Amino acid sequence: MTSAPAPAPLVLGIESSCDETGVALVRGSALLGHAVASSVEEHVRFGGVVPEIASRAHLEALLPTLRRACEEAGATLADVDAVAVTAGPGLAGALLVGVAAAKALALGLDVPLLGVNHLVAHVAVDVLVSGALPERSVALLVSGGHTELLDVSSPAGQGVGALRVELLGQTLDDAAGEAFDKVARLLGLPYPGGPHVQRAAEGGDPAAYAFPRGLTAAHDLRRHPYDFSFSGLKTAVARQVEAHRRAGGEVDGAFVADVAASFSEAVADVLARKTVTAALDRGVGTVLLGGGVAANARVRGLLAERCEAAGLELRVPPLRLCTDNGAMVAALGALALADGLGPSPLDLATDPGLPVSTVVV
Repeated sequence: MTSAPAPAPLVLGIESSCDETGVALVRGSALLGHAVASSVEEHVRFGGVVPEIASRAHLEALLPTLRRACEEAGATLADVDAVAVTAGPGLAGALLVGVAAAKALALGLDVPLLGVNHLVAHVAVDVLVSGALPERSVALLVSGGHTELLDVSSPAGQGVGALRVELLGQTLDDAAGEAFDKVARLLGLPYPGGPHVQRAAEGGDPAAYAFPRGLTAAHDLRRHPYDFSFSGLKTAVARQVEAHRRAGGEVDGAFVADVAASFSEAVADVLARKTVTAALDRGVGTVLLGGGVAANARVRGLLAERCEAAGLELRVPPLRLCTDNGAMVAALGALALADGLGPSPLDLATDPGLPVSTVVV
C-alpha cells in the first residue's frame, strides 16, 4: 500500500515594498490566508507616498497583519515551512522592514528564507487563480511606481528555475498610477487618484478631448516600440484645465467628468495597444495583467476587448490580488521552493532597483 504524498510546504509571504503591508500563507497553489494593511490614508495630505511614513507604518502593521493572515489560514507560525519576502524593487526603508521581519522569522523558525522579486511576484500570483503559468506570456504590470511590459517564459515541467523574465518596455517618465494621481490633483480630486478619476470618468465622454497617446507616432515606435510615456498626457490635461479656467469655467461637474474620461481612455488605449502589439510580435498567446492600475475598469475592459480581437487569452487576478500583497510573494516563494531554489542568505540585502531578470536573490 503506497502512502499519500506529503503536502506541499506552507510558505509565508511578506510584502512591504511601498505603502501596503501584505502577509499571506500559500500551500502549493492554494491561498490559505491573506491580510493587507494600507497606510494610504497617512499619505493623503501629502498627495503621494512619503517613504519615512510608509516605513513606520510597516513597523506598526506587520505583526497585526501576520496574526490576521495566520488566523484566516487556521495555521500557526510553527506550521510554516519557509518564509518568502520582497527583496526589491521598492522603497529602501519599506523593504528593510519586511526583510528584517522575514529574517527574524526564518531564523526563529529554522526554515528557509527566500528573497524574491516584487515584479515577478505580480506574475507568479496568477498560479493562485489559473494554475500553472503559461509556457510563454506577455505581462503588463501597471501601478503607482511601475509600468512595464515583460516577456515571461516558463517552460512546462521545468519549474521556476527555468523561469525567464525579459524587460520589453517600461515608462520613460511617470508610471501610469502616478499619472492618475497627478491628473486627480489637477482636477481637484483626492489622493490616491485612480479610484477618484475612475468614478468621475463614469459620467464623462471619453471622446470629449483628444489627449495625446505617448510614444505611438511612427518615429517613436521605431525607437520605443514597447515603452511608455505619460508626462505629455499629464501636461495636455494641465493645459486643458488652464484654458478652461481662463475662459471663466469652473473645474467641476461635466468638465471634470469629460477630462477624466478622456484621460482614462488615453491611458487605457496606449497600455492595451502596446501590450497586444508586444504579444503578437513575440508570437505569444497569453497576456497577464497585474498591479494596482489593473483595478481601473477602463484599463481592464479595453485590454480585454483588444486581446479578444487579436485572439489572445487575458488573465487578470481578482482585484485584491492585483495590488501589492503577500499572496503574490508567497506564490513566487512556493514556486521557487518546489524547484529547489534558495535559500537566500540570512544577510540578504534589499535592492530598491532589483532588475526583473533576478527572480530569487
